Amino acid sequence: MTRTQRRLATPSAWLVACLALLLPFAASAQQALEIDIVGGNAQALPITVVPMPYQGGGAAPDTDVARVVREDLARSGQFRGLPEQDITERPTRGSEVNYPTWRLLKQDFLVVGRVVDAGGGAFRVEYELFDVAKQERLLGMAMTGRANAMRDVAHQMADAIYEKILGVRGAFWTRIAYVTATGTGTNTRYALMVADADGHAPQVVVRSTEPLMSPSWSPDGRRLAYVSFEHNNNSAIYIQDLGTGARERVASFRGINSSPAFSPDGNRLALTLSRSGSPEIYVMDLGSKALTQLTSQIGIDTEPTWSSDGNSVYFTSDRGGRPQVYQVPASGGSATRVTFQGNYNASPTVSFDDKKIAVAQGSGNVYRIALLDRSLGSPRWSTLSPGSLDESPSFAPNASMVLYAAREGTRGVLYAVSADGRVRQRLVLADGNVREPAWGPFRQR
Repeated sequence: MTRTQRRLATPSAWLVACLALLLPFAASAQQALEIDIVGGNAQALPITVVPMPYQGGGAAPDTDVARVVREDLARSGQFRGLPEQDITERPTRGSEVNYPTWRLLKQDFLVVGRVVDAGGGAFRVEYELFDVAKQERLLGMAMTGRANAMRDVAHQMADAIYEKILGVRGAFWTRIAYVTATGTGTNTRYALMVADADGHAPQVVVRSTEPLMSPSWSPDGRRLAYVSFEHNNNSAIYIQDLGTGARERVASFRGINSSPAFSPDGNRLALTLSRSGSPEIYVMDLGSKALTQLTSQIGIDTEPTWSSDGNSVYFTSDRGGRPQVYQVPASGGSATRVTFQGNYNASPTVSFDDKKIAVAQGSGNVYRIALLDRSLGSPRWSTLSPGSLDESPSFAPNASMVLYAAREGTRGVLYAVSADGRVRQRLVLADGNVREPAWGPFRQR
């Protein structure tokens, strides 16, 4: 959506703008995602993750486990890792830890470990977490994986360390989905991608010569719902099984079929349909395909997302004259307005506890990601991104970070920002264009 389209205020004009979302976007060659940390948090907890050497026969795994753990913790904004060149001692087990050294380096926490041969082509990482001030071991674990799964092992280690110290489940061992485009004009090619939360291991889910949009994860992480234009050159909603590759077209009604969102139990799909005229919010029972219409207003109701208990649906509507976020019971009924600050709030994403809502918030020609925090009683707003054309926010499953799309010149990039706005990481599709991010659920441990 262009800045000009975002300024349109009348219902009919905003409908044109919504339809413009379904048009192709230009891009150049697709390459791997890269990470660039932007900003920092002076209040982050000092932690040292000591390099973990390989102690075994044969070739060592390619993955530097300690480095992945160190980078995960730094990306969260909650931890400040000691640079590897400043690590003067390198213990591999608790009995080798010299606490005065780490107190002198002003470290609060220490992670040590080693990688050993587990046989059969597998490796075992044995690691421990220590509280330096208390000289106390907080965690001692061993994890095993094959060489090609050692990044997964490292992400799970970072999750365990994050949870032990902060009391909140980590979200490093999760995945993201996004859409890429390569080429220009009639030569544009689209791909729906899935990658690790840090951008590594990207995999193609769908390729198409027609636009792809709006990926949405099922709560078990096994399926993706998305919009494609391959059916009669009109928008249609598909659900694809990531394991088998099987897919089903679930909505291809006359007019707009867009913005799918799985319910928390995975049995229903909220979606936007214009089958009766204006775009409205519906809920589809995925077993029977029965539809329940939730809204009926002149204007545009779109971008549904579920409350954590599945009892209501948040959505964007211009029924008050400008786009704002509303909430309606999932069984139908009257909608209530949720956002009041500013004249443009759209694309809501809701935290797991319903206490925080992130939106794309517009002011003039600038569009930033903003956070509405309702956890302390009276609602409080904060700005998470610098703009000027930021959109499509998506919460991490633990609500610690928000993933969103941004525009840098002609290039589309992704950012993940901590929920307090202090740390941003840029996931750049080098020389390419990436949009429509969606952060996946927790993976089964």
